[in-house]
Amino acid sequence: MMRKIKMDDYELRIIIRALNEMRNQLIREKKDTDVIDELLLKYIDILEK
Repeated sequence: MMRKIKMDDYELRIIIRALNEMRNQLIREKKDTDVIDELLLKYIDILEK
């Protein structure tokens, strides 16, 4: 299922920051970050457009 939501750059940056913090926590716990990495790349790509 795919959903679309509208957000401004500020909201998008908050999501990216939160995902990055979650990624850092997973790294500290020596857990897999693949899913978070993929999401981060998608959101960063959206922000750069």
